[in-house]
Amino acid sequence: MAFDFTRMEANDRYRLLTNFIGPRPIALVSTLSETGHDNAAPMSFFNVFSHDPALVILGIQTRPDGQDKDTVRNIRRDGEFVVNMVDMALADGMLVCGLPVAADVDEVALAGLTSAPCQHIRARRIVESPCAMECRVDRLLEYGRRLIVIGEVLQMHIHRNCLDAAGRYVNPDVYQPIARLHADNYIASDRQFVMPTPPMPATVHASEQVD
Repeated sequence: MAFDFTRMEANDRYRLLTNFIGPRPIALVSTLSETGHDNAAPMSFFNVFSHDPALVILGIQTRPDGQDKDTVRNIRRDGEFVVNMVDMALADGMLVCGLPVAADVDEVALAGLTSAPCQHIRARRIVESPCAMECRVDRLLEYGRRLIVIGEVLQMHIHRNCLDAAGRYVNPDVYQPIARLHADNYIASDRQFVMPTPPMPATVHASEQVD
């Protein structure tokens, strides 16, 4: 089957893109409201963008009525946010944070989660997250009803047991983030395997390698 995206409705494009591009990591994004309480919302249009500088990227669409979501308003105003990674222990709380509640509701408290101060920004991180990244907005890109947020990671907070004894590499038996697939389907990274890079075939010259 072939699908011409230049002729398709946006909802149909969304369905196909999110069905086949996955799993997508989940960023539980925490910000501060205008009155200073915690706001949190899950985003699956998210990924790492660069390591030097350290950049992550979010894609956030407006509400059905065209109004900005609370997360977007807070990011526009303060220029900062926290990406809290989600594992199974945080999964139920992540779903609660995604409920369409009023702007004056503290989603972190509503989900029974705990917030803690950050080092470089006013927004607070979620203590239960195995890895939280303090981010400062690098730039905002407007694409119709969607805002692309590029954020520079200023600091990471990682649960000690998620790293090996040297504190250098991730412990795959402990750090097992979940990711979004399609519709309400998610996947856990509890079945990991190692695939070492094979040696270069003798008949291939280094200049012929493909990035």
